[in-house]
Amino acid sequence: MRRRDFIALGGAAAAWSIEARAQQLALPVVGFLGSDSPELYADRLRAFRRGLKDAGYIESENVVIEYRWANGDNNRLAALAAELVGLPVNVLVSGTTPAALALKAATTSIPIVFFIAGDPVALGLVGSLNRPGANITGTTALTLEAGKKWLQLLQETVPSATEFAVLINPTSPHPAEAQTKDLQAAARNLNLRVHLLNASTEHEFETVFAKITELHAGGLVITSDSFFFAHIDKLAALAAQNKVPAIFGFREFPAAGGLMSYGSDLADQHRTIGGYVGRILKGKSRVTCRSSNP
Repeated sequence: MRRRDFIALGGAAAAWSIEARAQQLALPVVGFLGSDSPELYADRLRAFRRGLKDAGYIESENVVIEYRWANGDNNRLAALAAELVGLPVNVLVSGTTPAALALKAATTSIPIVFFIAGDPVALGLVGSLNRPGANITGTTALTLEAGKKWLQLLQETVPSATEFAVLINPTSPHPAEAQTKDLQAAARNLNLRVHLLNASTEHEFETVFAKITELHAGGLVITSDSFFFAHIDKLAALAAQNKVPAIFGFREFPAAGGLMSYGSDLADQHRTIGGYVGRILKGKSRVTCRSSNP
């Protein structure tokens, strides 16, 4: 190939690249904020994209998705949310409570669609489920209402037990506080006692299970938190190793070898928020929050 032919080809390729990028920038842009890693979100992302496709949008064809991942560090969410808001995005999406709160704090004008496992009204995300108001809407699994069921199922598994442990993540204060209050109220109604155990790093799990043995607790409730979901295999293995009956709000826990779960389907929830995003991109301004009881 002659040098001038190579230069001409390179110039054509550069021009094509610029043109392709310009076309891409003309597409609507969705900003997705994840508390963990894309690998951990793989199933949920597939469901989210299915929801978008059902609404007529396919990633890289007629919509661009900008992803930002905190990789398990909630302290990074505020900066990542600000970064997404600084882009020309049309809609913002979050898949956890901390991410939703970070996006809400970052903008009052860009539409936000969330999935959380708690009560969005109590958390201050929306005014009500029927009329979310402002620039935010989404779907919730309302796992707070599942707290009593978690304890009941453990009690049925270990009928002689009157005390159970509850694992919470203190670095997620909003969902941790709400779930703690719900479980403590449920325990009083069931004439049970619960012990609150904290873990925000993986190496603390060993200490938690040693404490459960020391307390002679009959079982363990793992509260709904993205950090615990990220270490679901480790928690399931430790529960089995220490012979601790444990329950988590997601079906992935028994799939990883844990005893049982009781909660909503994460894939279904993310397919729903994908559909919500599609409706907003089409200009539908009124989208109510959806609650899903397990």
